[in-house]
Amino acid sequence: MTGGTTQLRVDAQHNRDRIVASARETFAAVGLDVSMTEIARRAGVGVATLYRRFPTKESLVTEVFADQLTNCAAVVHDALDDPDPWRAFCRVVGELCEMQSRDRGFSAAFLSRFPNALPVDEERARAEEAFARLVLRAKESGRLRPDFTPEDLNLVLMANNGLVADSVEATVAASRRLVAYFLQAFQAGDPLPPPVPLGLADALG
Repeated sequence: MTGGTTQLRVDAQHNRDRIVASARETFAAVGLDVSMTEIARRAGVGVATLYRRFPTKESLVTEVFADQLTNCAAVVHDALDDPDPWRAFCRVVGELCEMQSRDRGFSAAFLSRFPNALPVDEERARAEEAFARLVLRAKESGRLRPDFTPEDLNLVLMANNGLVADSVEATVAASRRLVAYFLQAFQAGDPLPPPVPLGLADALG
């Protein structure tokens, strides 16, 4: 009996792993609009099995992107240790945009808000606070234009999210060029028009 129970647990874990792997691959390729039925089909499991493991799409998205969200927040927090504020700012903008370019599902997950995924939203909130500190430091160094606001990162993400090429490599290359243009524009210089109150959700259009 114990052996049968153990086998059931192994099978359940195997199914769960297949679901998460399939969802991660599908979300990365096409975003979060894919149906749960399609994810189950790609994972080779029944829809009922999928819903037993993940009762809602929100719970599946949270599981799939928990590690990536942590990595994203780590990029921002690690940059605070860089003694060069401008370099730290440029690094964060570049790395976030590259993450977004490599994984369209991650982009949507990062920019969406799930009311029942409190740890995810708390992690993102901490990253936003850290980025605001990076912006302040870069301004105080005299390198970042004084009228830049942390919300302007959403403008960058909105533009970057629109880049679609024939391959991930081409999309990333295009993103790096776009970011280079933005970073040149962000250096201290002539004043800009007033900032627009865009939220992260606006970046998905």
